[in-house]
Amino acid sequence: MRRIHRVAELAVGATAGLVLALAGSTPASASTWELRDLEQRMCVTSSFGHPNTYFVAAVVGKWSKTVRVGLRDLPPGSTTSGDDAIPPGSNYPNPENGATTINGWLQISIAPLPVGVYTPTLIAYDGKETQSTSITITSKTAC
Repeated sequence: MRRIHRVAELAVGATAGLVLALAGSTPASASTWELRDLEQRMCVTSSFGHPNTYFVAAVVGKWSKTVRVGLRDLPPGSTTSGDDAIPPGSNYPNPENGATTINGWLQISIAPLPVGVYTPTLIAYDGKETQSTSITITSKTAC
């Protein structure tokens, strides 16, 4: 009986030590980044669209894996050259004026569109986490 009690004490002690060790550690690949909503808007003429233009992304914080940014849900007939890769690193707003460095560039050609409002999605993902924000494209007969 004493032996069983002693083995149980050792097991509880080892488990408690392991739990404390794991609770105090953070994964080596911990990343804390955020895709900023820059409230991007564009007006295009319905008969012409807007060939070869750009939207931008601002990923802020720190990340240990490449963050890819891209555009999804494009207006009909519009195309993009693909996603942009932001290598591991960090990007923080300027503490004096809050300015944020743009670190993602997304080329898009907006096709002629019927008059209306279109809301493609700007996404950022690192293989584990995905964040998104909307962009507004307004198509009018004249801007």
